[in-house]
Amino acid sequence: MAVPKILLFYVFAPLTDPDALRLWQRDLCESLGLRGRILLSRHGMNGTVGGELADVKKYLRKTREYAAFRDLDAKWSEGTGDDFPRLSVKVRDEIVTFGAPDELVVDEDGVVGGGTRLTPDELHELVEREEVTFFDGRNEFEARIGRFRGAVVPDVATTREFVAEIESGRYDHLKDEPVVTYCTGGVRCEVLSSVMTARGFNRVYQLEGGVVRYGERFGDDGLWDGSLYVFDKRGSIDFSDHTAVIGSCAMCGSATKRMQNCVDSQCREQLVVCDGCGAAGDVRCDPHRASGVSSPA
Repeated sequence: MAVPKILLFYVFAPLTDPDALRLWQRDLCESLGLRGRILLSRHGMNGTVGGELADVKKYLRKTREYAAFRDLDAKWSEGTGDDFPRLSVKVRDEIVTFGAPDELVVDEDGVVGGGTRLTPDELHELVEREEVTFFDGRNEFEARIGRFRGAVVPDVATTREFVAEIESGRYDHLKDEPVVTYCTGGVRCEVLSSVMTARGFNRVYQLEGGVVRYGERFGDDGLWDGSLYVFDKRGSIDFSDHTAVIGSCAMCGSATKRMQNCVDSQCREQLVVCDGCGAAGDVRCDPHRASGVSSPA
C-alpha cells in the first residue's frame, strides 16, 4: 500500500559549492519521484519534499551521506501524495530570507551566536522556573490559526521584515528577559535568535525542531494552541483529535482554521476564511478584519 509522507528538513553548515549540490539534489529527487522545495546557500540547506515513504527514506539516507548534511534536522508528517505541484531546487543568498546574508555566520557546528537550544521538555522546565516570552518567528498570518499561548506575534508579512522590526525598539523591554523564539520547523527561529542576540537581547532561546517537534512531543496538551500553518496544499496540520480552532473567518467571524488567498491577483495576502465564505467567492482583504492576534504596539 502506498504511504505518502512529507519530510521537513534543514541544516546549517558551510557549503563551498552550492550550485553543484543543487544539481545533485535535483537529480536525486527526480530519480525518486519526489516533489517539493529545496533551497541551498553557502550557509546550508532548507527544504520540504514529499513522496512515497520508501522513496523519501532513501532520499534522507542518501542526503545524509554527504558529510556537511550528516546532522541534518529532519521531521516527518503525513502527506496526501499531491502536496506539491512540482520540484524546485534553487540556490539563494539565504536559506531563509532575512535580508542579511553577510551577517549570518555558520561553522561546522551550525549558526554562530544563536540562542540557547531547548528541546520541548527543556522548554517546559524553563517555563516552570520563570516567566518567559514566546516570540513568534513566522509571518503574522501564520499565527492567526495557531500559536503558543500568550506569544508575541510581530506584525510582519515576510521574513525579510524581521530585522527592521527587531531594530524598531518595540521589543527593547524584553532585552534582559527570557525570550523563546519559535517557528514551524526550527530554521527561521534559529536565524532569528542570532539576529536578536546580535542586537542586545541577552537571554534568547530557540525551540529546537520548531513547533513540529513540540507537537510530536506534547500534541495539543501543552502550551501550543490551534493548528500549524504549512506551505503546501495541506494548508495546515493538527497534532491531535482535539485541536482547538482559534482562527476567525475574515468575512463572517466564524471559527475556522482554513486559509485562502485574496482574490485580487495583485495581492499576496492570505486570509482566514471559512468554507462557506470561501465558496461564495470574492474574498478580499479587509483592513478591519479580526484576526484574533494582538500584535504589540
